[in-house]
Amino acid sequence: MKKVLSIALALLLVLGLTAVAKPASADAEEITLWTYPIGNWGNEETVKALTDAFTAETGIKVKVEYLTYADGDDKVNTALTAKKGPDLLMEGPERLVSNWGANGYMVNIADLFDDQDKAEINAAALAACFADDATAYEYPLCMTAHCMAVNLNALKEAGAEQYVNAETHTWTTEQFFAAVNALAAKYGLVGGIYCSGQGGDQGTRALVNNLYGGTFTNAEHTAYTWDDPKNIQALKALYDLEGIEYDPSINGGEEIANFYNGIFKMAFCWNIAQQLNPNSAGTGAGKTANGDDILFMAFPSEDGNANLQGGIWGFGIVNNGDDAKIAAAKKFIQYMADSEHTYDAVRASNFFAARTAVAGNALDVWSDNEIMAEYTKLMPFLGDYYQVTKGWAPARTAWWNMLQQVGASDGSEAAIGSAVSTYCGQANDGAK
Repeated sequence: MKKVLSIALALLLVLGLTAVAKPASADAEEITLWTYPIGNWGNEETVKALTDAFTAETGIKVKVEYLTYADGDDKVNTALTAKKGPDLLMEGPERLVSNWGANGYMVNIADLFDDQDKAEINAAALAACFADDATAYEYPLCMTAHCMAVNLNALKEAGAEQYVNAETHTWTTEQFFAAVNALAAKYGLVGGIYCSGQGGDQGTRALVNNLYGGTFTNAEHTAYTWDDPKNIQALKALYDLEGIEYDPSINGGEEIANFYNGIFKMAFCWNIAQQLNPNSAGTGAGKTANGDDILFMAFPSEDGNANLQGGIWGFGIVNNGDDAKIAAAKKFIQYMADSEHTYDAVRASNFFAARTAVAGNALDVWSDNEIMAEYTKLMPFLGDYYQVTKGWAPARTAWWNMLQQVGASDGSEAAIGSAVSTYCGQANDGAK
């Protein structure tokens, strides 16, 4: 009898322990994803196909809400402060890491990165997703690099084709100046340092920083450093360069329109979206409105190796205190960004994979698209993702205001240096 009771008691204990342990280890049946419009990750039909496939494989349903950049931040901030946030957010490190992560709303997902993942993920993208060596708030899926563009027909007509390497899409500072001089001699106006607002400011920052090797922030992302003498040198060189004008009447989008329509022969606000779909004139990808060929180029640097500004997008998990939902959200991230399904997830973004391989197998996403495959050559040039520096929004305002003052100055080194010092100081005040 004692033996029977002992067995029964043991069974009860086992069942009891199992009942207690199950909720902690089981995944939730449904999770929510809020996504910004990152390529076709803002398209309901595309995303439904991806999430339906995930559900079929895991049994976990995914409810998706589509955010806009106009009011998405307000919606997320309101939800997070009310402790009613989604389980997953899809956006970039400037939001997931330096904002919501830094403010305690996100789950540390450093455990999702093993040594092989770290080796396969682009170094700049990987670094941007970590707040420190042991804390990650984002798992990257896709990325792009911003660049500039040149009217190739105009370059040839000006006898300046030799100044660009069309194979590697790179050039030196010296070659850039030579090309601008040749274009200016033939056409007059070549391009503009647009500064009516922050739109497209990644282009002007990259141009100035790359010319002589200046920086925008320090490596720790704790201070703004564009008062670097190398940047002052670049700003003055651009001021003195025939064919380039500081223009406070246009932003990046308007600069692109001027380039499409032949007013400019160079554009500093460029990326794969413009290369694939340059205008509505019906002239096709990689063409201006009158059919001239557009050659995308890395920004010029003294040694020809640029540090390009880029976009990085991926997934972060909101810390809602539900272990089952967190576990399910981690499965979602691994499915989309670290598995054989990553190919489809990246294709949906219309950008480039943040990793070169998955589990040692090469991740060849765009070999069937000639323009995308060619543009992939720029990905190794993706530089420091300094957009995670504190006070980023006021720093952007200070930057274009600084460009306006430089353009309105007498062009002396003292005047330019004064403008740079004033507005870089404002940016650092905003970072305190």
